Amino acid sequence: MANLCVILKATPQLSMKKQYTKAKNYWQLTLPRWGRIIARIVLALFLMLIMAYLGLAWYLHTHKKEVLASVTKQLNEGLTGTLTIGDMETTFLQGFPRISLRLDKVVLRDSLYNNHHRTFLTAARAEVALNTFALLRGAVEIKKITLRDAAIDIYTDTLGYSNANVFKKKAKGANGKSGGGGLPELRKMELENVSLTADNQKTGKLYKFRINSLLANLNYTSSGFEAGIRLDALAQSMAFNTKRGSFIKNKTLEGNFDVTYNEDAGYIDFAPEGLNIGGEGFVISARLGMGANSGFNINIENKSILWKNAANLLSPNITEKLMMFNLVKPIAVTCKLNGDFNSTGDPLIFVTAKVNDNLLDTPGGAVENCNFTGIFTNEHIKGKGLTDANSAIRLYDFKGTYSQIPFTMKKAFVLNLDSPIATGDFQSSFDMQKLAGLVDEDLIKFSKGTANVKVIFKADIVNYKLTKPLVSGLIDVKNTTLVYMPRKLEFKDVSVALNFTKDDLFISKVVLKTGKSIVNMEGSIKNFLNAYYTNPDKVVLEWNMYSPQLHVGEFMAFLGSRKKAQSKVKKSNKGNISDDLDQLFEKANVDMKMKVDKLYYNNFYATDARANIVLLNNSVLLKNLGLNHAGGSLLINGSMEQGTVNTYRMDAVISNVDVSQFFKAFDNFGMEALTSQNLKGFFSSRANVSGRINDNGMLVPKSMDGTVSFNLKKGRLIDFGPVHDVGKFAFPFRDMKNIEFYDLKGNLDVRGEKVTIRPMKINSSVLNMDIEGVYSFGKGTQIYVDVPLRNPKKDKDITDKAELEKRRTRGIVVHLTAEDDKDGKVKVKLGGKD
Repeated sequence: MANLCVILKATPQLSMKKQYTKAKNYWQLTLPRWGRIIARIVLALFLMLIMAYLGLAWYLHTHKKEVLASVTKQLNEGLTGTLTIGDMETTFLQGFPRISLRLDKVVLRDSLYNNHHRTFLTAARAEVALNTFALLRGAVEIKKITLRDAAIDIYTDTLGYSNANVFKKKAKGANGKSGGGGLPELRKMELENVSLTADNQKTGKLYKFRINSLLANLNYTSSGFEAGIRLDALAQSMAFNTKRGSFIKNKTLEGNFDVTYNEDAGYIDFAPEGLNIGGEGFVISARLGMGANSGFNINIENKSILWKNAANLLSPNITEKLMMFNLVKPIAVTCKLNGDFNSTGDPLIFVTAKVNDNLLDTPGGAVENCNFTGIFTNEHIKGKGLTDANSAIRLYDFKGTYSQIPFTMKKAFVLNLDSPIATGDFQSSFDMQKLAGLVDEDLIKFSKGTANVKVIFKADIVNYKLTKPLVSGLIDVKNTTLVYMPRKLEFKDVSVALNFTKDDLFISKVVLKTGKSIVNMEGSIKNFLNAYYTNPDKVVLEWNMYSPQLHVGEFMAFLGSRKKAQSKVKKSNKGNISDDLDQLFEKANVDMKMKVDKLYYNNFYATDARANIVLLNNSVLLKNLGLNHAGGSLLINGSMEQGTVNTYRMDAVISNVDVSQFFKAFDNFGMEALTSQNLKGFFSSRANVSGRINDNGMLVPKSMDGTVSFNLKKGRLIDFGPVHDVGKFAFPFRDMKNIEFYDLKGNLDVRGEKVTIRPMKINSSVLNMDIEGVYSFGKGTQIYVDVPLRNPKKDKDITDKAELEKRRTRGIVVHLTAEDDKDGKVKVKLGGKD
C-alpha cells in the first residue's frame, strides 16, 4: 500500500484511468494469483456485510413496531412485572457492526407496584446494542444496554418484599445449575447520569448514589462472570443503619474495579483497587453476597490521610466521638466493615490507625511527639452487640509529651460511647519545673525537684472532661521548692509520696521546710478524686503533722482571706488543671492533728504543743490546743472566720504561767497602762472571748469581747500608774511602786475598748482595796475604789480568815473614783459610787 501511495503521488499528471490501470498492473505484478483471489473474496464479503447491515437498518426503520415488540418481548421474558418503552429509533453506525436502538421513556415496574408505588426503573433514554448475526437469523439478542438520565429505585418494604423481584429467578436444571431467565446475557453496560437508590425499610438501610458515569465490560464464565468497571459517582447516602446516619455522605467516588461473580457461591468479589473517595485515595476490596447470601465484607485502606478527613467518612455517631480528638499530620488507616444487607443494625466496624511523631489535640490540651496504634470497634466485647454502648477507642503503646512532660501509656481505652469511660495506665518522670505547663505559676510556682508517676485510671467523660475518676498508683515527688502564690507561702525541700487507691488518697513522706520551720506530715483524703471533680468543698484532708520547731509567723498567710490568682497569660493546656486545683485549695477542708516540740510566734514561745486544727473553706477551728508556756500550761479551743476582717472566738484555760512572760507573749492583750513590766507572779485564768485579728496575726486593739476570770499567786504589781496615783493621794508614805498580792482573784467583762471589773477585793502588802467599775482603752474609764486606811502590815501575823476580813475594813475607808478628764487622761478624785 505504501508503494502504491508513492506511485500515486509521483504521477499526479496521470488521469484517473491511467492511475487505475497502473494500480491494477501493480497488484497483478505484486500478488500471486491465489492472493488476488482471496483479496477479491474478502472484498466481496465486506461489500455483502455492508449491504446486509444497510438492509437490516432499513428493515428496522421500516418495521419499527415489530422490532420494538420483539425487543420488549425478550426483555419481558426475564421479568415478572411490566416493561414499557415509549418509542424506538435506529442509531446507525453507533454500535457497528452491531445494530443500535435508542429507546425513549423506558419504565420498569414490578407486579405489586400498585401496592407500594415505587418504580424500579425510569429512564429518559436507553440504548440497546443488538447482535447483528442473530438478527440475520431472525432473533433479537441484546449485547449492551446504556441508560441515560435514569433513576433506579430498589425498594424493600417492612415485611421484606422487594420490587427487585421484577426479575425472575433462574430455574435450576436437573444438574442443579441455574437455567435460563433473568437478565439478558449482556457484554457491556453503561450508565450516565443515573440515580441509584436501595431503600430497605425492613433492615433500616439506605444506599443512594448519583452515578455520573459507569462502564462495565462483562465476560461470562462457567461459574458466573468477570467484569471490569469504571466508576464516577457521588455517594449521597450509605447508611447501614438510618438511625446512625450515613458513611461517606456526599463524597465523590472515582476509580476502576475488577469484579468476579460466582453464581454458585452467591457472591461478588471486588479485587483490591484504587478508589478516590472525597478526594482521598483508598485501596478498596470487598465481597458482597447476592440473593440468599446477603453478607458483605468491605476492606478500606489509606496510608496517608488526615484524622478529621478519615473521621468524616464514617457515620455521624462515630464521627462525633472521633472528632473529640485531632491529629495534625496524616496517618495510616484501615477500615473493615462486616455485615449483612438483610439484617438490622450496624455492620461490624473495625478501624485501625498507625500514628508516628504526630501532634494530638484533645479536649484537655495538645500531646506532642505522639506515637500509638489506635483501634476503633463497635464490638468491644464479642456477643454484646454492635452498638455505641459496646463501642471502644483503644490505644496501644501510647507515647507523647504533654506540656513538656513526657509520658507513656501501654494501654488507654475509651469505652461505651453512649456514656464514655476512659481507662488506662500512665507513667511519667519529669522535673517539677515543667509543671509550669500544667499549673499556672500564679497559683503554684515550682522550682527544682523531680516527680515519678505510675498510675492506673478509670474515669467518666462528661462534656469531653474526665470526671468521677478512680485512680490507683503512686506519685513520688522529691526535693522540690514551691510557692503557693495566693498566700505567698514558700516551702523548700519538699518531698511527698501520693498513693492512690481505688477511692482514697494516702500522702506520706511529706517534708516541708520554710525559712525556720521543719514540718513532717502524712495524711489521707477519703473519696478524694470523686469529690475533687464534683464537689471540692466536701474534700477533707486528714493530716498527722510533727515539727521539731515551728515558727507560726511563717504561716500567717492562712489567716487572711485567700487572694485568688489571676493568670496573666492564657495557656490552653492549663485551664482545667489549674482551675480544678485552685478550687481544691480554696474549698478543701483540712483536719490536722499536730505535735510540735518548739513553737514560736513573735514573742510567744511554747514547748510540747499538741492540737487538732480544722481548716474549713473560710474558717479555722482549733481543738484542744495544749502546750507548755512560761512555766505553766495552756489549753485552748477556738475558731476564726476569715473575711475582709478576721474574727476569732477563744475558750482558753491558763494554768500557773509566769504572768510577766505571759503578758509579754500576747503583747499585753492590747492594754497600754498595764504591761508585762508591771506584773510578777504565777497567773491562772479562764477566758471566753472573741475579737478580731489582722492578716499579720496581730490582735486588733479594742476589738475583744467576752469574759475573763483570773487568779494571781505570789503576785506583785510594779509601778502601775493608776494605783501609784491613788497612793500618792491617799498614802504618800507607803511604797505603792512594789505591791505584793497574797491571792488576787477577779472577773472581767470585756466589751471592745471597755473592761468591766466586777467587784473585786485586792489584798496586798501596802493596802487593801475593793474595786469595781469600767476601765476603757479609750474614753469612758470610771473605776470605784474603796481603800481602808488601815495598814495591812499590822495584821500580817493573823491567820484566821474571818478575823482578817473583820479587821480589813476597820477604821477609815476612803472612797475614790478614777475617771477620764476632758483631756482623756485618767484622774482620781474623792467620792465613791452613789
